[in-house]
Amino acid sequence: MNAPRRACALALAVFAAAVHAAEPDLASHPEAASFIDRMVSVHGFERHAVVNELAAASYQKKAIRFIKPPAKKGIRSWKSYRARFVEPVRIRAGLAFWNDHREALERAEQRFGVPPEIILAILGVETVFGRQTGSFPLVGALATLAFDYPPRASLFRKELENLFLLARESGRRPSSYTGSFAGAIGYPQFLPSSVRTYAVDFDDNGRVDLEGSAEDAIGSIARYLADHGWLAGERIADPVVPPPGTPLDPLVAAGIEPALTGAELASVGLRLPAGIERATLVDLETPGLATQYWLGYRNFYVLTRYNRSSFYAMAVTHLADALREARLGEKVAVSGR
Repeated sequence: MNAPRRACALALAVFAAAVHAAEPDLASHPEAASFIDRMVSVHGFERHAVVNELAAASYQKKAIRFIKPPAKKGIRSWKSYRARFVEPVRIRAGLAFWNDHREALERAEQRFGVPPEIILAILGVETVFGRQTGSFPLVGALATLAFDYPPRASLFRKELENLFLLARESGRRPSSYTGSFAGAIGYPQFLPSSVRTYAVDFDDNGRVDLEGSAEDAIGSIARYLADHGWLAGERIADPVVPPPGTPLDPLVAAGIEPALTGAELASVGLRLPAGIERATLVDLETPGLATQYWLGYRNFYVLTRYNRSSFYAMAVTHLADALREARLGEKVAVSGR
């Protein structure tokens, strides 16, 4: 190697070492000591095992960048948000997934009361049916957020703790898990605590595998929704058109849980459907367009337990509707041949 190339290689090596040195050592991070102590004293882990896992994990700067709210708050646009998820790629993939896993979807509905299109819509929005599950090393991502992101440190410490527990229960090393920058795993993007609480062995092979088993993902999503209060056969949401000039902000501000009574809604010219006792009023804003308003019921609220966003719950609802309609269209086309 000639002198210029040697100099270039040396400079790159020095730069790489400097970058590496600038990244915190997760095992000796000032915030790690109490976590390690807890894993040893509360859960009976060997100290060296926890230290070694953290020492081998890499600090994930991207996780910090991705979790932070944007410096400049963006403008909410329901039209743009909906278009990301209710679109041809997800509908085609959803139909194929439905055909491939029809028996598991039907079994999940029978056991948990959640219709196939809702399970499919969550899988479509979360990971495009398992295609985009994330490649972050979870120990590094969760430890980075647990030790270096104070606004949500308690949440991510809980999830890091649950990742270690999940790994022990599954006979795996914590370092064997990959997923999203925020620690979500597999087809349904469950956090480790949700895997431990709600995941089910739906393919009956003796183990839960949300990374490799579509059937386990199907059953686990259905159980999650059922355990959060899904009402089989009940409506999710209905569009409403308030009278012009009606002051709706106080009703929207009442929150996402359905608490508005028929009388409260009637005071602004809205009506609950027969059999529904309470609702939430959801505003779907798009710059330059009239705001859409929907009444959300108990099942709408349950969808927001999966992701606490009215946009998310409505996108799942709309994608589910699109998948159901496309599925019916397929059946009509087949029967007409």
